[in-house]
Amino acid sequence: MKPYDLNKFKGVFIAMNSCYDEQGEVSPERAKKLARHYADIGVKGLYLAGSTGEGMLQSVEERKQILQAVMEEVRGELIVIAHIGAASTRDCVELTVHAESVGADAISAVPSIYYRISEKGVEEHWQAIIDSSSLPFIMYHIPATTGFHLSKDLLGKLAKQDKVIGVKITTDSTYELQQFKRIGGEDFILFNGPDEQYVAGLIMGAEAGIGGTYGVMPELFMKIEQCFAEGKIAEAQHWQIKVNEIITELVAFPSLYGASKLILKLRGIDTGIPRMPISPIPESDYSKIEALNHKILHYIEEAKSEGIRV
Repeated sequence: MKPYDLNKFKGVFIAMNSCYDEQGEVSPERAKKLARHYADIGVKGLYLAGSTGEGMLQSVEERKQILQAVMEEVRGELIVIAHIGAASTRDCVELTVHAESVGADAISAVPSIYYRISEKGVEEHWQAIIDSSSLPFIMYHIPATTGFHLSKDLLGKLAKQDKVIGVKITTDSTYELQQFKRIGGEDFILFNGPDEQYVAGLIMGAEAGIGGTYGVMPELFMKIEQCFAEGKIAEAQHWQIKVNEIITELVAFPSLYGASKLILKLRGIDTGIPRMPISPIPESDYSKIEALNHKILHYIEEAKSEGIRV
């Protein structure tokens, strides 16, 4: 048995958007407001500084500022997983030590980026992170962006360690997800990555989900989770189809992150625009964003009318 309460890592975790001010600097105040918004909705937790949070476009100090602000706002209310992945092992370790110092619940990391590191190199990179704190560690498997495909052998080797509690898997293969769960065992959390297949991931062994599009419609993912937990698979599928309708429209914009941030702004939560080279949404698309926001809010009200258990 892992020396942690793994149940607290089961549920809907929002990959939180980046938060910048009007000058493009990270904004702890806006991060606190966004974290409070999600805490009030009742999601299980937050995943900070991953792809959606633009962690790879921020300095170590900027990432520390945002994590500290979020912990000040929702520590004890939400489970906070700090993504500390970076190109340099040294930076990862520094971010890990900071995450523990401010009370994060767990850390997570992709393999080292840019360089094509050998499997042995990735193992040593992750092991240095694991050894630098007492926090539970979650591997992040996203080969489309890192160029590294986590092998079953390495997964199994690392999963035997007490501190390694799970893996976030972002691939199209639910078969691979199921195989990772088989190798990790019951005492190992599978976090579904692709938002558009949350139901499929749950069916094949995931116990939680981490996603960027969750941020504009957390209630719909909470509804999916509730239906699945109650054995109402057809209803869960019904809500997944509605979610996928929204995702299809979101990804049609020049920037998924820009679209999500603009939708949040329409709801009174200004997180700024994405940091270059990620594009903001052109003004010519604003009317489409407004229409999509209206549709999302309609679906959320529909889900609420049926009841969403928090």
